Amino acid sequence: MNISYLVAENNISKYRLSQETNIPYSTISDICNGKTTLENCNAKTVYELSKFFGVSMEDLLYKNNDIRYEFEAFKSNIRHELKELGFKQFIVSVLKSDDITEYMNKKWYPEALYLLAMLDYISRINKIPLCTKYNKYRNAKLNEIIYPASILAEAKVMNDESLLDKSKANAIPEFLRFNIVESEVFDVA
Repeated sequence: MNISYLVAENNISKYRLSQETNIPYSTISDICNGKTTLENCNAKTVYELSKFFGVSMEDLLYKNNDIRYEFEAFKSNIRHELKELGFKQFIVSVLKSDDITEYMNKKWYPEALYLLAMLDYISRINKIPLCTKYNKYRNAKLNEIIYPASILAEAKVMNDESLLDKSKANAIPEFLRFNIVESEVFDVA
């Protein structure tokens, strides 16, 4: 996804985007026409665009470049986005962006299933019906269990594999269904 796509998807003109973000029209035009990339823009430009489109700066850069972040960083970004947006707006954002399908199409299964698990978990605790659009992915499962890096490190340092079993026993069911061990999604700094 790039800025041109977001402009078209939101049915706005480059001029209006420039006016509402206080980013020079020439900068917006250069980004949309591929003459410059978001990586070459200053942080304020990326921030204003992310704020306008309602996505995190990381997602804006991430989607624009097709760069795949380390999974722990991805999880952290998702948890921060949840904290920033709140439950209902987070659900709306995930459904609107359709990142789950995008990640599945790229074969980025851990990211897709983590995001789907988060969506399902947030829906359950808020008594919101599940979006049936993703039913085809709900039976998927990663080949290997993904544990949080902190648990893996602790188990290695303590030479105690039972810590992995304990973390798995305390995992949130929506995540564990996909072989992702996650027990706390609200504790972000």
